Amino acid sequence: MAFTMHSHSGQFCPGHAKDQLEEVVQRAIALKMRLISVTEHMPRTHEQDLYPEEVEAGHTSKMLLPRHEEFLEEGIRLRAKYEGQIQILIGFEGEWIRPTYGPVIRGLAKEPEVDFFIGSVHHVHGIPIDYDREQYLNARQMADGSEEKLFGDYFDAMYAMLQDIRPRVIAHFDLIRLFSDLPNQDLKTWDSVWEKAVLCLKMIVHQGGLLEVNSSALRKGLLEPYPSRSICEEFLSLGGKFTLSDDSHSVAQVGLNFARVQKYLQDIGVETLWYLERLSEEVAKTCVAGSLRIKSVALNELDMKDYPYTINV
Repeated sequence: MAFTMHSHSGQFCPGHAKDQLEEVVQRAIALKMRLISVTEHMPRTHEQDLYPEEVEAGHTSKMLLPRHEEFLEEGIRLRAKYEGQIQILIGFEGEWIRPTYGPVIRGLAKEPEVDFFIGSVHHVHGIPIDYDREQYLNARQMADGSEEKLFGDYFDAMYAMLQDIRPRVIAHFDLIRLFSDLPNQDLKTWDSVWEKAVLCLKMIVHQGGLLEVNSSALRKGLLEPYPSRSICEEFLSLGGKFTLSDDSHSVAQVGLNFARVQKYLQDIGVETLWYLERLSEEVAKTCVAGSLRIKSVALNELDMKDYPYTINV
């Protein structure tokens, strides 16, 4: 039975996602997943951080926190409704836009409904680098027009994020690849970038974080998931723990390309995946570490051959 540690819905991520959160959960159940983490994007606190589609729709930053609270309430409802069919973790994607978001993320994580949060970097120099090519180029211009420098700045932001908020799960580690000139290029091509990426990987291992292998890169046309092969090989050599995510933004994307990810990881030599699991209330009361525990599953035990997939052409 597979799982996903990272998912979204159109209900709470309007604009670039589709479908109701309950429909996403129902799809995970239909795929016989053991666990789904519902992890909508955190509410951003400044108008300048709204995406173009949000501005066009007339959204404001003041609208985001109430929507986040509605999401937490819906997560609790769905967990109770589907108890015994699937385990539901309630989290959010903590987006590191600038250091002032550190206290915001930590504050959101204290909400009693929240099991954990994902750490991610979607912005460099305050500009989204995975929204579209135009925004990516704007960010690159802020890095003196240099792709190598932009990648380095991205991993600098990643390292700052890891130091500050210590996420238990790290999302799409090399997301910066998506709209770059050569998205399938090995990061080892740039010594300075590779050194910064490895520093981040070492920090994740030191903190005991889980590095997600994120299948969404495949549906977006990249040849490898996030992270790319050289990063996965390095993380494996460091003794790091991998987890699995579809980063779905619709029902159709739940579990999408998981079979391809499984083969990818097997070829690299990964044998074990890790995930977080809720403890029972009675056990959690006596557990110093909190209400979650980390569990492992053998990669070859996951039956995902009938999961949906895309073919890159």
